[in-house]
Amino acid sequence: MLKSELRTLVRQYKRQFTQQQLCGLSLPIIDRIKPLLREAHTIVAYYSLADEVDTHRFIDELLAAGKTVYLPRVVSAEEMVLCRYTGADSLRQGAYGIMEPIGEPMPADESIDVILVPGMAFDAQGHRLGRGKGYYDRFLGSLSQPCPQLIGVCFDFQKVEIVPTEPCDVSVDVVI
Repeated sequence: MLKSELRTLVRQYKRQFTQQQLCGLSLPIIDRIKPLLREAHTIVAYYSLADEVDTHRFIDELLAAGKTVYLPRVVSAEEMVLCRYTGADSLRQGAYGIMEPIGEPMPADESIDVILVPGMAFDAQGHRLGRGKGYYDRFLGSLSQPCPQLIGVCFDFQKVEIVPTEPCDVSVDVVI
């Protein structure tokens, strides 16, 4: 199956659910992620779109627990940077309708413990299919070693047998 065909299939699956149903399906997924972040200090998350696992409350919980949270901000057609999240009032609508932090980019010497990675589909080997723009693959591919733990976040219906891959695609360590 081609990447474009798999994206279309997953979009069809997502349309079968209401926004309220997707929020309900998000809760047990977030509960499975929480223990994995217990020891983490600096976490890169994503501010979810309506058809993604809902992370809005969870990000605020991380912040309240004293974690340092960074979210992506698109700065060009090719690049995203990480900016510190300090609360919902620190967001503005950015590229592709995604809420993005308005703060300064993350310092180059900041170490990241965990990155929560959204995707359209994942397979058991950690291969990820994104939305097709390549932002996450470029960003994850630019990280220096040791790489933080990469956690793929998706609904169960987004887990597929095989995600088609290319050499530039970056796999995640675990899929929740």
